[in-house]
Amino acid sequence: MWKRIKQFFREKGPGLVTGAADDDPSGIGTYTFAGARFGLGQLWSVLFTLPLMIAVQELCARIALVTGKGLAGVLKIYYPRWILYICVCLLLIANTMNIGANIGAMAAATRLLIDIPFVILVLFFVMTTLLLEVFVSYKVYARYLKWLALSLFAYVITAFVVQPDWWEVVRHLTVPTIHFSKEFFIILVAIFGTTISPYLFFWQASQEVEDEISKGKKTIAQRKGATVHEMRIMRSDVKTGMIFSNVVAFFIMLTAASTLYPKGIVVETAQDAAQVLAPIAGPFASLLFTVGIIATGLLSIPVLAGSASYAFSETFGWKEGLYRKFRDAHGFYGVITLALLVGLMLNFIGLDPIKMLLWTAVLNGVIAPILLTFILLVGNNTKIMGKWRSGLWSNIGMTATILVMTGAIVVSFILW
Repeated sequence: MWKRIKQFFREKGPGLVTGAADDDPSGIGTYTFAGARFGLGQLWSVLFTLPLMIAVQELCARIALVTGKGLAGVLKIYYPRWILYICVCLLLIANTMNIGANIGAMAAATRLLIDIPFVILVLFFVMTTLLLEVFVSYKVYARYLKWLALSLFAYVITAFVVQPDWWEVVRHLTVPTIHFSKEFFIILVAIFGTTISPYLFFWQASQEVEDEISKGKKTIAQRKGATVHEMRIMRSDVKTGMIFSNVVAFFIMLTAASTLYPKGIVVETAQDAAQVLAPIAGPFASLLFTVGIIATGLLSIPVLAGSASYAFSETFGWKEGLYRKFRDAHGFYGVITLALLVGLMLNFIGLDPIKMLLWTAVLNGVIAPILLTFILLVGNNTKIMGKWRSGLWSNIGMTATILVMTGAIVVSFILW
């Protein structure tokens, strides 16, 4: 069985890494907030967003396979520059905020175990991430990114230990409960934003390209076009990654609803969030929580910084790719460094690192529908996609995603 599990992870590519990176500290924080504040009341959102996630990430991957380019590279060639600049700037804003929130959460979680000044910890995590991303090859990095995702299964185990009322769980999972309150819709926007995140769109496409390059397809001409077999593999990979992401999200929300909500614990600190794992870890709950936050942080921060760097490099024609050495792609690694440094500085403007996780997700939820609109246009452009242009189900999924996310934003503003 262990060999089969290893083989499964070895065969999966960008889709699984993208899905695992989706459950980053911001995601963990948001799902924990939702479960602690509304119990099982927002559990339906996990099932509801799954087909939307698959539609979005499948289109991003399909664009990359057909064109041999990332999303920014495609927009640069076929659309006005103002569209490209809007997309890249929005991505950089969202990603930088997300990086800052994740770094802060990693430091705050570590302080539960070791009394080290917050400043030293955030500097340590920034430097560690930067050194790994610059000096470790993509093939090695991707291999370990897949295994880091296993740390998230602590929430799955906890859910079975606390023994919730599974009939109630099924009911709330399949029958939406909606409260027309400001807080309910803000957290709902955050759930949508941390689940369907802008950085995942660009990362998925860029990593499909990297995957092709790792197979020897160095030029755009070699990568351009896709076979039915390649599309089948990609779709299987994307579905696996998105299912993995949402299963973990489900269990995080469920454990918070089962452990924090009955006690009336509203998540204000890292210590509050760590109590979710107390049923299986007892006095070691903080340790297990910290390991999970650090593991997912190390998994997601390179994705956040890397996706922004891919977009900028394609926009300005710089050499890009994690497979390149630092000396061959100064601009690419320069953007990664800048994004990490700005994210670092966000931790010194007085925002609480745990609460920043939620507001980062809200920001992602506001920005995502704008980017998805342009991606939808690309998917339906026959000149770009040829026979692989979006069909009925892809368009339904993408349009539904844009409308649902926009609707949640509008309602939250009205209720505000």
